[in-house]
Amino acid sequence: MSEQTVYAIASGKGGVGKTTATVNLGTALAQAGERVAIVDVDLGMANLAGFISLNADSTTLHDVLAGNASIHEATYKIADNIVAIPSGTDLDEYAATSPEGLRDAVETLREQFDYVLLDVGAGVSHETVLPLGLADAVVLVSTPEPAAVHDAKKTLELTDRAGGRVEGLVINRTRPAGDVSYDEIASRLDVSLLATVPDDPTVRESVYAGTPLVVHDPESPAAASYRRLAAEIAGVEMPDDDSDDEDTLEEEPDDDTTVASHDDVSSAITEAESNAN
Repeated sequence: MSEQTVYAIASGKGGVGKTTATVNLGTALAQAGERVAIVDVDLGMANLAGFISLNADSTTLHDVLAGNASIHEATYKIADNIVAIPSGTDLDEYAATSPEGLRDAVETLREQFDYVLLDVGAGVSHETVLPLGLADAVVLVSTPEPAAVHDAKKTLELTDRAGGRVEGLVINRTRPAGDVSYDEIASRLDVSLLATVPDDPTVRESVYAGTPLVVHDPESPAAASYRRLAAEIAGVEMPDDDSDDEDTLEEEPDDDTTVASHDDVSSAITEAESNAN
C-alpha cells in the first residue's frame, strides 16, 4: 500500500464530476480490499447525501466540527470496506462549525482506515483551502473545457500556498473528437496525468440511481477508468475488463457538449498564470 493514505479530491470549478470521482475511486479501492473513508469536507453542501440515507436528526460532520459529536458517531457504512462521513444541510449547524477541527478528525480516521478521501468543495474559502494542506496529496479533477482547466490551475496554486502537494490530474468527460491533448493539459499544469475518464452516459445513470458507477455498471468504459485510477493510487494491480475506453464511445460529441481546442485550453492556463503573478 502507498505510504500516502489521505487524499484531497479537489477542483476549482463545480460540476466537473469531483464527487463522482471520489465515490468511485473509494469504492474501487474498497472492492480491492482496502478500508476506505470518504469525508464530505464541503461544509456548505452535502455532496454525499445521495449515497447515504439521512434523516433530520442524523449526526454529520457539522456536529463533529461543532464539538457535539465524535467522528465515529458521524460515520456511516455504505458498502463493504467503505464508510462515509457526510456534511449536513442545516445552515445554523454550518454556522456553528469550526473547520480547524477537521485536522483532528482526519488524523483519527487515518489511524482507522487504509485510505481517507476528502471531497473538497469548489471555490476559494478557508474551508476549501484547509484540506489541501491536511492531505498527504491532492488529486485535481477537471474536464477539458478551458474554464475548468483555468480553475484547476488556481487550485494547484492554492495547494502550494497551503503547503500541500499535488499527486496529479484526473480529466473527466474526455472524447476522441477535438484537437486538445490531455497529456498536454497535464504538462501545461506541470502535473502528472493520473487518469482520463471518458464521457459515458452510464455515469449520469449511476448518479440518479445513487450507486457508484463501478457497482452500477462495472463493465462501462468510465468504470474501467476509475479502477485504473484506484490501481494508480494504491500502487497495485486490479481486475479490469477489456473495454477500450474512449474508442467505445460515439465519435462525435452531443450537440450541447463543448469540445475545447488546444488554443482555448492554452489560453486558460496562461490567464490563470497571469492572474497569480
